[in-house]
Amino acid sequence: MNQDGDSSDQPTGQDPLLLLKTLQLLWTKKEMKKLKEEIRRGFAGLEDPLAGLLDMLESSSDWKGKGHSLGYYISTELQLWIKEHPAVQQSGIKLKKLQARVLQILAQCPANLLDPLISIYQLHTADRNYLLEHVSHLYHEGRYKEAAMLSIKLKLQPDQDVEKMCTPLLLQDKTNLVEDYVGEYPELQSKLLQILDTWCEPGFNISNITRQYQGLSRYKPDKFNRKMLNKLVFRLLDRFNVDPALCPNVVNQRHLRTLNYLFYKRFVEKTMTQENWTDHVQSTVGENRWLQGHLIQLIISYCDLNAAARWAQRYNLPKEMLPYGVAEELQKLQIQERVEEAAKADNYEESKKKDYYQLPIPRANIHFLQTWEETLRCWEKVLQPGQVVGIDMEWKPSFGMVGKPRVSLLQIALKDEVFLLDLPRLLEQAEAEGEKEKLPCFIQMLYSDAAITKLGYGMSGDLNTLAATWSALKDADKQARGVVDLLKVDKQLQKSSIDWKRGGWKVNVLSPEQSSEDRGFRQPEKGLSLLVQHVLGKPLDKTEQLSNWEKRPLREEQILYAASDAYCLLEIYEKLCKDPASFGLSSDLTESLVGKPSIKPRAKKQLNKQEVPSPSGQQCQGSDKESPRPPAPISPKEFSVVCDNMLQGLGRYLRCLGVDVRMLENEDDHRKAAEIARQEGRVILTSGLPYQTLQSQVAEGRCFSVNCSEKAREQALQVLKHFNVQVSLADIFSRCQVCNCDKYLKVTRERMRQLVEGSRQAPGHGGAGCLARSEEKPSPGCDAAVPACDAAQPGSPRHGERLEGPEQHGASAALVGDTVLQVGAIPPGVLDKAELTDFYCCTRCGKVFWEGSHFGRVISQFQDVLVTAGDEQSIYELS
Repeated sequence: MNQDGDSSDQPTGQDPLLLLKTLQLLWTKKEMKKLKEEIRRGFAGLEDPLAGLLDMLESSSDWKGKGHSLGYYISTELQLWIKEHPAVQQSGIKLKKLQARVLQILAQCPANLLDPLISIYQLHTADRNYLLEHVSHLYHEGRYKEAAMLSIKLKLQPDQDVEKMCTPLLLQDKTNLVEDYVGEYPELQSKLLQILDTWCEPGFNISNITRQYQGLSRYKPDKFNRKMLNKLVFRLLDRFNVDPALCPNVVNQRHLRTLNYLFYKRFVEKTMTQENWTDHVQSTVGENRWLQGHLIQLIISYCDLNAAARWAQRYNLPKEMLPYGVAEELQKLQIQERVEEAAKADNYEESKKKDYYQLPIPRANIHFLQTWEETLRCWEKVLQPGQVVGIDMEWKPSFGMVGKPRVSLLQIALKDEVFLLDLPRLLEQAEAEGEKEKLPCFIQMLYSDAAITKLGYGMSGDLNTLAATWSALKDADKQARGVVDLLKVDKQLQKSSIDWKRGGWKVNVLSPEQSSEDRGFRQPEKGLSLLVQHVLGKPLDKTEQLSNWEKRPLREEQILYAASDAYCLLEIYEKLCKDPASFGLSSDLTESLVGKPSIKPRAKKQLNKQEVPSPSGQQCQGSDKESPRPPAPISPKEFSVVCDNMLQGLGRYLRCLGVDVRMLENEDDHRKAAEIARQEGRVILTSGLPYQTLQSQVAEGRCFSVNCSEKAREQALQVLKHFNVQVSLADIFSRCQVCNCDKYLKVTRERMRQLVEGSRQAPGHGGAGCLARSEEKPSPGCDAAVPACDAAQPGSPRHGERLEGPEQHGASAALVGDTVLQVGAIPPGVLDKAELTDFYCCTRCGKVFWEGSHFGRVISQFQDVLVTAGDEQSIYELS
């Protein structure tokens, strides 16, 4: 026989069904090499290989399940064989008949068989109307998923009704399939988004949609609601880069949630000043009458009629929009409120001077620069060899909206003065003069000049946002020289074992005489504010941090805050350089700190992403110190998390990789995650706005925000890489996907058959399961519980705690803790598969698993973080 399987002594006209029996035997024995040789020899002996494959598929049903089947293996081998023997391809009437037969098979086959069969039978060349008619037939039979998948593979979407095709898929919670359906067609993307936005319109009755699909199989009404639709719309807007203005209803709902969040921050947490809160409310509401009406209702709920009346007057709302009692308050308390606010502001200013860090330079030495002439004088002073400058930046908080923030203010502090650069105004002037690269050039010169020492607190986050503002600065982070990163000092101080007796480590406690509202503003210090407190004795006042930095003119409080944020870096650096040893630092402070900027915690929050410092960081000014390294590798067994309730898909992925995962229920408050994390030592995984609240309630690094626009698989990869979790083959399916238990009971097929038959005969069990109670010894046919097994690791050795096996007592199987084995969930026919020799039962919930194809799929999905050991196995061998 020739090497490619084509032999001159092979008989023609071999029976494909006899060939199939031979192949099934080799598949059962998992003799993959012989199987491949027999397939190629068999194809060479068939009179018509294409018709022969259809005969095999039509006479067998093993290929209809998920995963890699014998049918899939035969089809892919035939696809390769045809490339080597193109003469076997058909055309004309004969090909059309084969295409008609294969379409019936495509309607039943799993996704992985579609591509090989479409390629083998050249379905892309088939009559388009015939294909559309076939897909329509599938749709009217209620096989919506199959109709959509076939449409995607054959690229039929432009000739179909996107609403008709996608609606039943959304009702079945198949959003990923919907995204794939419109993925390559911008016109369909926009149309789908408009349809989804219409469903989110206030007053729209979603039951009008669901009523048309009564009796729909796998319908998940709990997943089809406005919350799900809102998340889907924003994910699609981000993925397809579509203008949010296309979806006004969803955007309005997002703005309304932002309003609710702002009210929570101002009136419940009390961590936002009146001025900042007012700025953000105005920016969020704008001229939208619908949002203005909801604003008035919120103010009545959180405040009183007096406050609601003031806002109604500000927006000039008509009386018919105002709730009862608000109109009467419009003039009554206006003067009184202004007096009270003025008195409160005076008291607050006095308190700030006593409790917080104060600028040591006169107000006249703070310069707000809005013209190029002023800016050039600034650069003449800054770009001097040997100069030491403190640098910070400010931008408007995004509050989870689409798009990256843009720097609005650049602060540069020298010993005697501070310069505040109004970047939007300066950029506008530069563009008008045709010299828009002038300011980025100066900034590049500053950062790349090793003779100028630049002080910052986690500059990388600032530089990333600066690069988003000016593409010309995209490499500023890499080219930075002479950077002293005080975030690195902060980390060293936190690790220091010195007993601080100066009071700097203590959080200021307000006296009982101070008002409850004052107490609300004094949260525990963190970040740069805490470092200032450690080194200089008093914390920074951060109440202006969440200001609207795009609004002009800036308030006086904003100007003083911005100047303090940059100038305090100079004072910290000077004090550390004078006496580094007293702070537990190296005497050669400058050499140990000059290098690549680290990431600023606040910047990470605003950008909603975290990065592990690169192990190949740049070294500057002759420093021989290594850059920060990523965390030490850990196994999934050493990693335990609690997933917020919007990340249940992520939690399931992490569980299948062996991570100890607790998941919040849909009705749970986000703050429950922090309570669980503290009690059980878990890392919080969350996304979006809850991160800002949760990360302040646990230790640094114990709360991680994933990208909510990504799918669960990408989120899982992000988490594993961030925490350097290295997954081995033994970790996969080492936990039950249902209950998170890590102990399984191994039961032989014969023993499982007895348990299934016993459960059907037992009174009161209804075939649902077998009750398990504690017994002293394992019974014959049952192995010790193993700490892993979905089904996809046949015969692999395990190490784990040994538990008792089930012992027959009528219909009961005895385990530990009265666990009910869910034997009734085993589909008919599974026990008859010769290749299945063992079953695995979760000892906590009783779920039964057996060897399948999940294992191979998980390996292919997570190979980037998978650590393999020993002999490698084919994915087919593992399935």
